[in-house]
Amino acid sequence: MYKNTKLLCLIFLCVFSFTSCTKDSISPENNAELKTANLVDAFAYSQIEIDILTAVNDYRKSKGLTTLKKVDEITLQAESHTVYMVEKNVVNHDNFNVRFKNLVDEIGARAVSENVGFGYRTADAVVAAWIKSEGHLANIEGDFTHFGVSVEQDENDKNYFTNIFVRR
Repeated sequence: MYKNTKLLCLIFLCVFSFTSCTKDSISPENNAELKTANLVDAFAYSQIEIDILTAVNDYRKSKGLTTLKKVDEITLQAESHTVYMVEKNVVNHDNFNVRFKNLVDEIGARAVSENVGFGYRTADAVVAAWIKSEGHLANIEGDFTHFGVSVEQDENDKNYFTNIFVRR
């Protein structure tokens, strides 16, 4: 089953790696007892990151869905990936399985999904693009409980985005 999950992740990566924003999702095979990690809230979020989190929750509320709680551990995983994308100058889901495993181990995640994007200047613009995309919308509307986000700029002031969704 693990090989099938890895193959599924690889297929998603290949299909979506050339788009400006993409999504990938995976659930662990073993839904064992959840970790009881502390969900600290001490990360210094930028204004655009706060605006993305707010826009996603505003959209969820408008659809009658529960709002998501931001978690720094999720944001740290998002930040690591966003920095990686800036360094590689590409938008992708490379090493998603590592982020997934880290979130299972660190906060007891049972499901993890992510949206990535590039080039949007505002939170509203990137969230609107994700809402217009069926796969990204599925993540935004998904059965998740927590989320984190990272926005980093490259040397040309182009924004890279990673928004990770988690169910605990």
